[in-house]
Amino acid sequence: MLQHNNSILGVIAQAQEYMRENEIDGWLLYDYRGMNPIFSDTVGYIPNITRPCWLWIPASSDPKLIVSFVDQNRFEHLGIKTEYWVSRDQMINTLKSHLPQQGKVAMEYSPMGVLPRVTKIDGGTLELVKSLGVEVVTSANLIQYATQRWSEAELNSHLKASEILTSTVKEAFNFIGENIGSDITEFEVAEFIRDRFIKRKLKTPDGPVVAINAHAADPHFEPTESNSVTMQKGDWLLIDLWGRIEDEPSVCADITWTAFIGNKVPNKHLEVFNTVIGSRDAAVSLLEKAHSEERILQGWEVDAEARDYINNAGYGKYFSHRLGHSLGKEAHGNAVNLDGWETHDTRAVSPKIGFTIEPGIYLPGEFGVRSEIDLFYYENGPVVTTEKQTEPYIINI
Repeated sequence: MLQHNNSILGVIAQAQEYMRENEIDGWLLYDYRGMNPIFSDTVGYIPNITRPCWLWIPASSDPKLIVSFVDQNRFEHLGIKTEYWVSRDQMINTLKSHLPQQGKVAMEYSPMGVLPRVTKIDGGTLELVKSLGVEVVTSANLIQYATQRWSEAELNSHLKASEILTSTVKEAFNFIGENIGSDITEFEVAEFIRDRFIKRKLKTPDGPVVAINAHAADPHFEPTESNSVTMQKGDWLLIDLWGRIEDEPSVCADITWTAFIGNKVPNKHLEVFNTVIGSRDAAVSLLEKAHSEERILQGWEVDAEARDYINNAGYGKYFSHRLGHSLGKEAHGNAVNLDGWETHDTRAVSPKIGFTIEPGIYLPGEFGVRSEIDLFYYENGPVVTTEKQTEPYIINI
């Protein structure tokens, strides 16, 4: 489905607002055969584009599309002034005529590749644009401001999806308890969850994670019929599930809960669980405190707060991924990640952005614990939008 033209105009207006406030002369979006998903996020999905295409959004004047003569009718519905090129020389000359000499131009580029989610143009294209006399700067914060802030309708869809996920994970735990004597497997529980999603019109391209004991030490374990194990008394269980409401507009929710099959959780499992939720809550407290002090945090700072908590508890080497990720139309969105580990995310944690907080401790060959919650940064501060698990879920048998 093509994105509505008003959405494009909204993105352009927000991009121009951001660029004027941050002394950027324009945003140049480039795509060739889908290599830059930020381009399609902005203009909507357009099939069968066979040649390089460009969208130039100046900070203070009307945008322009620069596309091949061959693809001319693909863009007519956008209502944006379009210039066509036939030869490469003509394409380059057209670009040069619009770009500001010695000006700052934002592109999907991240210095040293530190933000893979933003790095969407190839080295040769970067060289080409620089050769036209401009300074290329990263569009990372611009993308966040113009395309990743949630509307009220998107926020409401997230809250609805959050409720569905939470009720579904509890139903899955209860389903296990009711069928524990029937050699129920991880895969069968995953199928149960997928069936619930279909009935509730929750859309997800993959998942969920349903992982027992040592499988839970693999953060992205995917149960299949062949690799699944059966569940029994004394097992530790991790379920990670995500999705969004099928109706547009909508954005994702994403949660992880853990459970124990039996009456008494072993001391080691409980110690690791409490360390994980302590880390999670320390990150939430930092976000709340920074807002009260009118201090803007960067993604890496929130990661560091949670990671320090786990390090101090002696489990640092077992926390092997970033703290959290952006939420959008995909479970992993294009806004700031809470990450100072896999990358060094210097993007601002700012209003109208949604993201996860999901610290984890993974003991190879034993078990893993992750507690994942979602937050939305309202204008009056960050708020947790999913239920916070405070103790392991007990599956009584």
